[in-house]
Parts: sequence; C-alpha cells; structure tokens
Amino acid sequence: MTRTPICEAGRFLRVRKNLLLLAASPVVVMTLVSSDAFASTGSVAVPLGSTTSFALLAGSGITNSGSSTALGDVGTYPTPSETGFSTLSITGVNEYGDGATQVAKSDLVTAYNAAANESPTGSASGNLGGQTLAPGVYSSSSTIGITGALTLNGGGNDGAVFVFQAGSSLTTASSSAIVLTNGAQACNVFWQVTSSVTLGTNSSFVGTVLALTSITADTGASVEGRLLARNGDVTLQAANVTAPSCAAATPTTVTTPTTTVSPTTVTTPTTAATPTTVTTPTTTVSPTSPTTVGSLATQVGSPPVVSSVAGSAASSTNRVVVPSVKTGEMWSGWMWWAGAISIGVAGVFLTFSRRQGMSTTRR
Repeated sequence: MTRTPICEAGRFLRVRKNLLLLAASPVVVMTLVSSDAFASTGSVAVPLGSTTSFALLAGSGITNSGSSTALGDVGTYPTPSETGFSTLSITGVNEYGDGATQVAKSDLVTAYNAAANESPTGSASGNLGGQTLAPGVYSSSSTIGITGALTLNGGGNDGAVFVFQAGSSLTTASSSAIVLTNGAQACNVFWQVTSSVTLGTNSSFVGTVLALTSITADTGASVEGRLLARNGDVTLQAANVTAPSCAAATPTTVTTPTTTVSPTTVTTPTTAATPTTVTTPTTTVSPTSPTTVGSLATQVGSPPVVSSVAGSAASSTNRVVVPSVKTGEMWSGWMWWAGAISIGVAGVFLTFSRRQGMSTTRR
C-alpha cells in the first residue's frame, strides 16, 4: 500500500508527540520522587494527647530560680511540689496536681513509649553538632550531645517529623543551637531520653523532651518545645520555655509540565496537469483542372479515364485507378502518370495506323 504525504505527516506528528511525552516523563518521575523523599522516612509524629498544652510537666515537682517564663500549662504529679514560682511567669494554667495534670501524666507515658518504639532510620550517637539531618528516626544506644549547631532540614515538607532516641542522657553545650530550615517545625521534633536531660547555658533548644527521669534548663537557656519529665523533676534557672503549635501544613503540589504540540500542517503541492494538444496537420488538396492529352481526360484527385476511340470501335472504356498521393511528397505517383501518358500515346498511334490502313485498302 502506497502511503500518501498526508498519512506520512500524521505518522510523523504521532511519533513526535510520543517522543516529547517520553522526553518529559523522566522530569515528572524525578519531581514526584524529590517531593516525597523526606515524607517516606518512617518517622511518625508522637501522639502527645493532653500534654500538648503543657510547657512544663513533672513527676516529682518543679523548681525555678531566677526570672523564668513558661508559655503554656504547668503541672506535676504524683508529687505536686512547686518551688520559686514567684519569679516564674506562666502564660497558661498552673494545674498543680489536679485531674488535668493526672490525665496529662498518663498521656505522657503513652507518648514516651510510642517514641521509644519507632524504628530507627539513622544513628544519633555522639555529637550531633555541625550536622544537617533530614526527617527520620535517629537512635543512640548511649548519650546524645549537641555542641555547636544542629540543623534540621524539613525538605520543604511542613509535616516532616524528627524523632531522637537516647539510650542514656541528652546534653547540650553552652550556646549550642538547633536550627530549623526548609519547613521543619518545632512541634514535630521529639527527644525520647532514657535518663536525664541538661540544656546548657544560653543554649537554644527545639523540640518536645520526653525524659524518663529529670530535666534541667541552665541559665539563659531557651526552649521552643516542652519539658516533660515522666518520673523526675523539672528545674529552671532563668530559662524560657514556649509550648509550640504547628502551622497548618502546606500541601505539596507536584506540577507536571505540559508540553503543547502545535499541529503541523502538511501542504501537499498540487500540480495542475497541462493538457497536451495533439495537432493533426490538415492538408487541403486543391482540385486540379482537367488536362486533356488527345482524347485522354485526366483530373487530379479523381481516377483518370483513358478512352481509345477508333471509329465505331471506341466503345470500351478502360479505367485506371490513380494511387493515393501522399501529401507533401514532391512528384508523388510520377511513375503512374508516365505509364498513363505512354498508353495514351500508343492508343493515338494505333488509331492513326488503323485509319491509314483502311484508306490504303479502299484505294
């Protein structure tokens, strides 16, 4: 089957479209992977329950020295001991050891166990200072320390979760800091500590601390998070603690690039067929005046008639058909004419001879 130019053009457009879609497809896949890379780390936000509203929660009392602030609720149970609260500014409710505190302590146990049971995706052993970490669950079989700055990169995901599991204590050095970037939020950072926690002087700390024993925030320490001690006490030395709240997570929109293929118009040149005129030459033969030779009358274009007349004997007429003359050929049929003239002369000669013989006989 012969393919017309239009069919070939359509086939070309389909191939071109497929190639464009095939060339764009790796970009789409890469975009999807990069947008979900941080969300697929296995880390899950720890369920805090009613402890969410607390800035300070202890099991054996809360002690404050110096001018400190607590932006959130405060409570301690089963030991409702509170010391130095005259210089502690509380923005929230001091629950002491009432029912709300008791419920919160129960939820603290649940949260602690949930954080401890998450599956690790990375190591947190030694000093985390100077590192940049993606969302995930980081575990250490012993202590965790922070000297310098630890950067937590949310990867553009507002819901990115960071969970740290310490097999022993957590200690931050003086003037150390935790820096949140690229969507990471303090409400999604959790520190599960099997022993005690010490936050160094003028350190800047981020996240909710779930400690099995005690927590101490030294002078000038600032915490964007919660200090929740399951069994021990919480001690503040002119420190500031702010219970965080999560900003509404911004959904990640993956935009697939759309390639618009402009239709290609294939114009098939149309050749107008030039009619071929075949001219047949027409030859007009002018009639030739009759020529008489003796008693012979010949007319060009008509079969000549040669008559032999000898007295009364001239009763028979011989008709000789002149062959057709080819137009344009000079002296065409001359042999026939020569023969005809010869016959005519012979006839005249015979007639004359017969008449002469008859005259002689009569004499």
